[in-house]
Amino acid sequence: MRFERRPKPSTLMIFLSPVISLVLTASVAMVIFASAGLEPLGALVTFLTAPLADLYGVGELLIKAAPLVLIGIGLAIGFRAGIWNVGAEGQLTAGVIFGGYVALHFGPDGGLSVLPAMVISGAIGGMIWAAIPAFLRVRFNASEILTSLMLNYVAGLWLTWLIFGPWRDPAGFNFPQSEPLAPAALFPILVECTRMNASIIFALIAVVMGWILMKRSFIGFQLKVTGLSAGAARYAGFSVTRAVWIGMLVSGAVAGMAGVGEIAGPLAQIFPNASPGYGYAAIIVAYLGRLNPLGILLSGLLMALLYLAGDLAQMSLGMPSSITGLLQSTLLFFLLTADVLVHHRIRFKTSGRKGVTV
Repeated sequence: MRFERRPKPSTLMIFLSPVISLVLTASVAMVIFASAGLEPLGALVTFLTAPLADLYGVGELLIKAAPLVLIGIGLAIGFRAGIWNVGAEGQLTAGVIFGGYVALHFGPDGGLSVLPAMVISGAIGGMIWAAIPAFLRVRFNASEILTSLMLNYVAGLWLTWLIFGPWRDPAGFNFPQSEPLAPAALFPILVECTRMNASIIFALIAVVMGWILMKRSFIGFQLKVTGLSAGAARYAGFSVTRAVWIGMLVSGAVAGMAGVGEIAGPLAQIFPNASPGYGYAAIIVAYLGRLNPLGILLSGLLMALLYLAGDLAQMSLGMPSSITGLLQSTLLFFLLTADVLVHHRIRFKTSGRKGVTV
C-alpha cells in the first residue's frame, strides 16, 4: 500500500473536510457519552449549548476565542509561507513574561501608559522568542518545528522560575502567583456582568489585517508562492529567507499579545500556567479554518466552545474536564486524515497484479 498524490485535489472536498472532521468528532463524543451511561445525543446537545445559556457564557466564549483567533491568524501567515511554527505556546509565554515585567515594575504609577506598554512589550517578547528558531532556520537550516517546540518548554520554565522566585506574591500564602496587577494594567470590561474585555478587539483587528495581508497584498502573494514552491519563489526573485522572518515574527508578535491579553484580562495576575494550551490549540484553529482569516474566526469560536464545554461537562455531566483535550486531538486527527485523503489516493498493489486505487 502506498499513497499517491492526486494530480488535482477536489476543491469541494478541501472545504468539506473540516465539516466531515467535525461530524466524525461529534460521533466520537457521543460514543464517549454512551460509554459513560449518558444518553448520547442529549448529552452532546447539553455539552455544546449549555455554556451559552446566558450572557456571561457568551462573554466567556469570546474571551477564550480571542487568543485562539489571534494566534491562529499569526500561525496561518507562517503556514502559508511553508513555515511550520509550533512554538506559539512559548511565544505566548514570552509575551506574559515581558508584559508582566512592565505591569509589575510600574504598577499603578504608570497610569494610562502601562497597558499600551504591556501590549508592545508582549509583542516584542513574542517576536524575540520567535526570532530564535527563525535565525536557526535561515543560518543553519535547522527545523523550526523542533526548535520552536523545544523553546515552548524553555519559556515555561523561565516563567515558573519567576513566579516561584522573584515575582512570587509575598502576601499570597506561598501560592504560585504574582501580586494582583494594578487596575491600570487591566483591559477595560466591555459589557457589564461579564468578563468580556477590550482584548477581543485585537482579535477582530487581526482578522481584518490578516485578510488584507493574505488576500490583498503583494507580500501575502510572495508568502503564498514561497509556501507552494521555494524554487519557484527564488526563480521569481522572492526571498525565502524574508518569508521565514515574516512568518515567524508575525506569529511571535500576535502570540505575545495574546499572552498579555490573558494576564491583563481574565487572570489579572501572573500564574505559571497562564495559558491552558492556547498555543497548541491555535494550530488546530488555523487548519480547521483552512488558513483563511474568516474561517479562523469561526474555528476559534468553536474551539473556545470546546474549552467551556469541557469545564461544564465536569459539573453537569460528571465527565472529566480532560474531555476537551481528547476531543481537540480527535478533531485534529480526523482533519489531518481527511486532508491526506483529499490530496492523496491509496494504491493497493499485490505482486504480479495491477494495483487497486481507493
